Amino acid sequence: MRVLRTSYVALTIFGLVVASCGGSSETIVEPTVAESTETTVAETTTTTIPIVRAPLTGAQAPDESVIGRPAMVVKIDNHPKSRPQWGLNQADIVFEENVEQLTRFAAVFHSQGSDPVGPIRSGRMQDIDLLASLNGPLFVWSGGNSKVTAAIRKSTMVDLSHSAANEAGGYRRESSRVAPHNLLAETTKLWTLAPAGAQAPQPQFEYRADSETTPSDAKPTAAVKISMDGVDVMWEWSAENLAFVRSQGDKRHVDMQDVRINAANVILMSVVYGRSGSSPVAKTIGSGEVWVYTAGVLIQGTWERTDPLKPYVFKDTKGAVIKMTPGRTWVEVIRAKSAAHVPAGIDPASVAYP
Repeated sequence: MRVLRTSYVALTIFGLVVASCGGSSETIVEPTVAESTETTVAETTTTTIPIVRAPLTGAQAPDESVIGRPAMVVKIDNHPKSRPQWGLNQADIVFEENVEQLTRFAAVFHSQGSDPVGPIRSGRMQDIDLLASLNGPLFVWSGGNSKVTAAIRKSTMVDLSHSAANEAGGYRRESSRVAPHNLLAETTKLWTLAPAGAQAPQPQFEYRADSETTPSDAKPTAAVKISMDGVDVMWEWSAENLAFVRSQGDKRHVDMQDVRINAANVILMSVVYGRSGSSPVAKTIGSGEVWVYTAGVLIQGTWERTDPLKPYVFKDTKGAVIKMTPGRTWVEVIRAKSAAHVPAGIDPASVAYP
């Protein structure tokens, strides 16, 4: 009996334990509340400062403060006794024009200047139309005959000749040269003589964006050879410098710093030359053939201008506007049939001047 009682008690206790652990008893798991992990990200605003581009080069202006000043055209001598010259590699644009059995340069300064600049020589009737689209540029020249002087003073250009500007423009005679190939001036001083209300020049060319390429039918080039009046000119493509470099009479054309004359673009405008007395006069109102050398290729087309106050329009053979490489440009104002293209891979020495 004692054994049975003990067993009964044990069973009773076991049953109570089981009951306490059965389905009538619920274990509750409290939910875990996640802490907020939200992060506030500060907004950042990126401000892109636009590049200020020089109107006559399409490249970033070396000094933004000068963009509002007027263009300055300096007539620079190309007589053998005037070489090497000052300032040709600092001009934004250079026009080379035929004069009396020689050429002369109309060097257009705007984004930068040259102290000194020269040698400075006389103006010509053809300069008036050639340069009229520059918005009344300052015209720096040694002087001219009464007919030319009167015409230039009546034009849109501002007369800063030797007689008009003189010491205020920094004019002086260079002792190492002989007259008349020794007249120099300073662009820094000449710009201070700009009249009130003088305006910056309008762009003269259209330029390719960084993402644009030259036309697929453009012709890779080694050089171009030009027969100007009294001087043979050659422009060769330098892949190393990404520029065209100039020779005269089969000799490297260098400036006073012994730097080869160079340009990002070379434009050959074929024009008709008339005469005024003994001087050639380029007819730059109208239209004609144009060869544009840029980025190592030749693009052929036409030039057109009906209003001398507006820039030249250059279009390729498909009618699209020809775009230049941002940088300095030379414009060769040539007679018809006076240039020979030298394709890439051909030795320029094997091609004769026309």
